[in-house]
Amino acid sequence: MSSTSGPAEATSSSTSSKRTTTKNLMLFSGRTHPTLAQEVAELLGVDLVPTTAYDFANGEIYVRFDESVRGCDAFVIQSHAAPINQAIMEQLIMIDALKRASAKRITVVLPFYGYARQDKKHLGREPISARLMADLFLSAGADRLMTVDLHTAQIQGFFDGPVDHLLAMPILTRYVREKYADHSFAVVSPDAGRIKVAESWANALGGAPLAFIHKTRDVTRPNESKANRVVGEVAGRTCILVDDLIDTGGTIVQAAEALMADGAAEVVILATHPVFSGPAVQRLRDSVATEVIVTNTLPLGPEQTFDKLTVLSIAPLLAQAIAAVFEDGSVTSLFKD
Repeated sequence: MSSTSGPAEATSSSTSSKRTTTKNLMLFSGRTHPTLAQEVAELLGVDLVPTTAYDFANGEIYVRFDESVRGCDAFVIQSHAAPINQAIMEQLIMIDALKRASAKRITVVLPFYGYARQDKKHLGREPISARLMADLFLSAGADRLMTVDLHTAQIQGFFDGPVDHLLAMPILTRYVREKYADHSFAVVSPDAGRIKVAESWANALGGAPLAFIHKTRDVTRPNESKANRVVGEVAGRTCILVDDLIDTGGTIVQAAEALMADGAAEVVILATHPVFSGPAVQRLRDSVATEVIVTNTLPLGPEQTFDKLTVLSIAPLLAQAIAAVFEDGSVTSLFKD
């Protein structure tokens, strides 16, 4: 065989196969909040991928997707609601299953990011569990995180990859502007640490004045704080008391009482995440607040609803963000006024 025949043959034949592939969006839901996932799927015009999931007798979780996911752009929705550790583990298992089944890209959709309040150390020998969460998702095979109203924005830096931090503020402020259009507002932060967030709310509500509640908290006693006094002018105004979540309701209810004692005309409570643990529902029902407005990032059962409660859907925001990521568009543009 001639030694010169090799190069000549190589130039006349192709060394690769080129093919234009079609992008394939697939939406997956855990068992914690299927109603929200179904609403997102309907807005996107897709069906949730059929999934077999169950618990073994000892509590271990089994997950298998009932159709091929090879090469897909996967979005895995799971709200970290109680029992929170089971919800997190199920989502991690779903991610691992997708990775091993050759999904092309895996985006973890967290309407509520579990352990977000453990984002720093207050005392020695404490964990930073919010960082651990990010590490777990990365190790499981997640390429991207999408979440709503993190407890602190710094958590975005815990994940070594893109993080889409969505804001529920446009949905909540639109409702407030429409319902309380003729009211004189004051935007109130339940503590000094969230005054920067409250400032954004104030701007969204037409430059309303700001106030905050000075409170004290014992770091050794979780879910307990004491509202001391109101800092700012609230007399005669409709106070929009904003927070990222309501857990047991003690802090937010005390803040509402302090505002009314300081001469506020009424108090409207707004929060993105209705955790509603323990006595929260009873406290909110009996509170001085005129209305409690939340979104459906977490599932609420019949026993967690009451007359003052208004639940707004976060599904349109999630659907728009998922579509933007899938089409390589801008997620930031969703929040432009």
